[in-house]
Amino acid sequence: MTAVAAFSFDKLVILGVGLIGGSLARALRERGDVAGARTVIGVGRSAASMARALELGVVDGTALLADDAALRAALAGADFVLLAAPVAQTQPLLERIAPFLDDTTIVTDAGSTKSDVVAAARAALGARIGQFVPGHPIAGRESSGVDAALPELYAGRNVVLCPLPENGQQAVERVTAMWRATGASVSSMSPEQHDRVLASVSHLPHVLSYALVEQILNSPDAALKFSFAAGGFRDFTRIAASSPEMWRDICVANRAALLDELDDYMAVLTRLRAAIDAADGAALEAVFARSRVARTEWQERGGTKVSVGDASK
Repeated sequence: MTAVAAFSFDKLVILGVGLIGGSLARALRERGDVAGARTVIGVGRSAASMARALELGVVDGTALLADDAALRAALAGADFVLLAAPVAQTQPLLERIAPFLDDTTIVTDAGSTKSDVVAAARAALGARIGQFVPGHPIAGRESSGVDAALPELYAGRNVVLCPLPENGQQAVERVTAMWRATGASVSSMSPEQHDRVLASVSHLPHVLSYALVEQILNSPDAALKFSFAAGGFRDFTRIAASSPEMWRDICVANRAALLDELDDYMAVLTRLRAAIDAADGAALEAVFARSRVARTEWQERGGTKVSVGDASK
């Protein structure tokens, strides 16, 4: 008896074939048991970037966002559309493709914030909002662009879906199956919960990483400090090599939750500053010890694994 593939698709359209979109395309075509025609069409603003995606074999065809005829052809008969662009572009992109979307096409996204994305999708799609299943693959690299795309980027990583009341169960299950086919673990949260959690464990660390580099840059002996920076500095500031444009958009989009996290973090810094000023070694050690235990336990659980509910339910 022939085994049936866990996931099948005939046509996937990716708006923004960079690291995230390109890695999804490669994963679905190069790993696992995925059936169907598996045609991937890239859509973008730049002819050069589209040509590069085609040259690398990440996509089978391309269309420029400004070309009505090409965009219509690209979207015709698509099983899925993935928005893999900065979150600030969500509404204009959805408004652009909405006239060409088939009623059966499922649209999802890879944005790092969700409340603003959902609001943008509602504004752009109106009564067709049920076709949009919000999502966020929690994976990435410091490198960007389609050249950085990896078929194994999502293996063992978390993907969060934020299903809407208007989403049909089948649409959510299909998006869940798509991400699981990449090797990812799929969970569900509300958009608000997603934004609170990610503000704490993703958005805040990026701000802190950029802030440390900025602090050193502003010092009169910055060059000397950089010349002696070693492993601790490298590890803490690794994510400061990420896209400034993307993190600008994320910070602005999720500013309410991020400000709460910044306030809480500064309260801890104030407490540590007072302990250092008082030479209170016991207080410092107590905080450091708790943090060490918590981080060790997190790493032993798999580092990036969480359990917050199954998105297919």
